[in-house]
Amino acid sequence: MDLLLEIGTEEIPSGYIPDALRQMKDLAESMLKNNRISFSSVKTYGTPRRLVLVGKGLSEKQKDEIREIKGPPKNVAFDKDGNPTKAAISFAQKSGVSLDEIETVKTKKGEYLFIRKKIPGKRTEEILKEELPKLILSISWPKSMRWADKKISFARPIHWILCIFDGRPIQFEIEGIRSDCWTKGHRFMSKGRIEVKSPEEYFEKLRKAYVIVDPEERKRLIMDQIKKEADTVNGIPADDPDLLETVTYLVEYPYAILGSFEERFLSLPEPVLITCMKEHQKYFAVYSKDGRLLPNFIAINNTVPKDKSLVREGHERVLKARLSDAEFFFKEDQKRRLIERLEELKGVIFHAKLGSSYEKVERFTKIAEYIASQVIPEKIEDVRLVCRLCKCDLLTLMVGEFPDLQGIMGMEYAKREGYPEHICRAIYEHYLPTGSSDRLPKSEIGAVVGIADRIDTICGYFAIGIKPTGSADPFALRRHALSVIRIIEDKGWDISLRDLVRKALSLLKEKGLSFDEKVEEEVISFFKDRYRYMMLKEYPQEVVDSVIAVSFDRIKGLREWIDQINEFSKDKERFVQLVLTAKRVSNILKKQKERYPVDEKLFNDTEKRLWKKYVSVKEEVEERIKEGKYIEASSLLLSLKKEVDDLFDNVEILTKDETLRKNRVGLVQNLDVLFKKVADFSKFPY
Repeated sequence: MDLLLEIGTEEIPSGYIPDALRQMKDLAESMLKNNRISFSSVKTYGTPRRLVLVGKGLSEKQKDEIREIKGPPKNVAFDKDGNPTKAAISFAQKSGVSLDEIETVKTKKGEYLFIRKKIPGKRTEEILKEELPKLILSISWPKSMRWADKKISFARPIHWILCIFDGRPIQFEIEGIRSDCWTKGHRFMSKGRIEVKSPEEYFEKLRKAYVIVDPEERKRLIMDQIKKEADTVNGIPADDPDLLETVTYLVEYPYAILGSFEERFLSLPEPVLITCMKEHQKYFAVYSKDGRLLPNFIAINNTVPKDKSLVREGHERVLKARLSDAEFFFKEDQKRRLIERLEELKGVIFHAKLGSSYEKVERFTKIAEYIASQVIPEKIEDVRLVCRLCKCDLLTLMVGEFPDLQGIMGMEYAKREGYPEHICRAIYEHYLPTGSSDRLPKSEIGAVVGIADRIDTICGYFAIGIKPTGSADPFALRRHALSVIRIIEDKGWDISLRDLVRKALSLLKEKGLSFDEKVEEEVISFFKDRYRYMMLKEYPQEVVDSVIAVSFDRIKGLREWIDQINEFSKDKERFVQLVLTAKRVSNILKKQKERYPVDEKLFNDTEKRLWKKYVSVKEEVEERIKEGKYIEASSLLLSLKKEVDDLFDNVEILTKDETLRKNRVGLVQNLDVLFKKVADFSKFPY
């Protein structure tokens, strides 16, 4: 049996739809599983005006449930002669069964009476009628709205709900919106209601009504059409997956039109042209076979035009206005040098409590100098210059109109002012990466400035009490922290995160900002959480936690460290022995806060053997750690197992003799420190 659910709405923002469809699928699968309804598949589809769920192979009713009801203990339910007591009789009566249907089951707490009752499954239709309204209202949105007199909220107003199961409508109501067996076609190219009885009929009838419900099919159609249009000018459409995704969810029936613009606009920097086409108009750029930008674009319409030339002219007119504005901004901006705008940053507030953008530049310049002195001391003057230039384009007309061009315009204007290529490139690259999977800066100067800028931002916001919460991170601090980590790892720089944080916080204090000393630890912990988040995509949680619990300050080498511990953990037999040995050492120290010195004269023979082994292994372990050979260091630690076992099996560590107890605890503490130089093995569940 098949289920078809369609939520008909006003046009939903294109960026909202993919996640909503993922949610619908997950919610539906969970709903069916939780209600013991078997199914073969669940798929979702969507357009700007409809979210669609199709469930295939649903069972007619939910599976019967065998419910176990626990009763009194057997020794209470029956007397010495085996006769049922009042407790057993009462239990049977309350459960609606005879005494013969009661079973005795052995549990960890003894023998108890149990009743196994078979609960017949409900019809799937009844369950769907109850659960589907909940599913619809469980979809979460970046922003939702209320409309008319409705108490519910949704991304956009809901106009109709189609719900069919096994060829029959399932009727329910959400705030006066009744589900039925009809849908609507394209807003402009179709009229009236369309009745459907099955998913197959639904897709077929909507296609005739100019709606391609499947987004993957729409995406293929768009690709085919833009390639065909570009081919008419011997061109190739821009390979832009993000734009393709956006346009796919902007239309229900795509129709591509090739347009053109005046060649004089090609004198503008390519990123400006692309931004004018893509960000505002959602047009695809067109390139020649050898990679040159052509004076053409491709627009995707949501209707089949009656007069294609008229529609083309409309697109060209709109784009011309955009490009004319950009041309004007570009010429006006170049009447002043970038560096002349630096002083004007004093009038731009970065944050009321953190001062102006000019003050921010001053702070991160000092942080950048500090980093450069360690990793590229020969380029420190270039680093200073890039710091002074990199925010100046924020005050240009072009960036004011097209904020996404910040950094890009700084680079373009710097080139035209005659700055060296590596300076221009660094101005742009200090913004990289812009996302979790975006490319990293190639230039060392851009990387240094980018780290400094982000460290200042993170420390500044933490210092004034603005920190990311579970659901909110308005200043993208998580992304900034991850970017810092990725850049340091990519460059292989051996720099201390803690030192950078201390430097940034000290500069904030110099400006008169007052904050709690615990901010330093909060920022370090924040970075650690971000690093952990990144590494959990590749390694088991216990492996990552065992390493970063021991060392985190320097990113360089951490991945290799984690990788080696992960590799050694695959040697299950030896690794489990190592973990159990380490845990045996650490467990006895849980309540020991004070550190104790060791006096070898107080050792008995067992302790002497262990201490001798420890001393011989310690130097080798530390040497292997310095060399980054953590598997070898782990193997050396494992060689302590016999002597450690002998100690715990034959020596009373926490003896009443205070002198001996402290000495023995001191011995174990030394062992614990050595183990934790490799990893915190207590993180493993063995």
